[in-house]
Amino acid sequence: MPPIRDAASLLLLKQDEEGLRILMGMRHANHKFMPNRMVFPGGAVDSLDFSTVPGAPLRPELYQKLLRNAAPPMCDALGMACARELFEETGLNLGFPPDLSGLDYLCRAVTPEEHTIRFNARFFVANAACASGTLAGSGELESLDWYPLKSILQLQLAAATRAVLDQLQIWLTLNETERTNRSVPVLLNRGWQME
Repeated sequence: MPPIRDAASLLLLKQDEEGLRILMGMRHANHKFMPNRMVFPGGAVDSLDFSTVPGAPLRPELYQKLLRNAAPPMCDALGMACARELFEETGLNLGFPPDLSGLDYLCRAVTPEEHTIRFNARFFVANAACASGTLAGSGELESLDWYPLKSILQLQLAAATRAVLDQLQIWLTLNETERTNRSVPVLLNRGWQME
């Protein structure tokens, strides 16, 4: 069975006259994992993520939720990976060093066992106001843009991406207290569990 790598992705949200928009891009055709699929900025945790100190840490309640499935060093590294991947893939940043206090923890998804490349991915949410910079990116994500949620839902998406968007729609209906107190949904073997 292939090893499972820890990963983090960010759903960066922007509200305008057309409604809610999400920053997404198409993974290049040469990618081994999910080629030619619309995705959120994100990727695997790397060694640098463990040694970088954020400008502001994850909020305590978010950190406690991450601890349900990750050791303390990994919790911090997940936040840093989220910020690093955002910058690498989109040109936008959460500051230098990154301010992680604007992140919220939406859900977790584990790639099914039959896949040869597997991730234990944490999906974070943040308002676009938390980010700055010029949308450019490294070319890793093509067609990088702010897509209306209504339009995204009409696309042929990977099952996990659609499932995460379903969780986002639930999250959007909650107030701040409800978001803080909610259990974290986990997509495991194509079904949701709570942790």
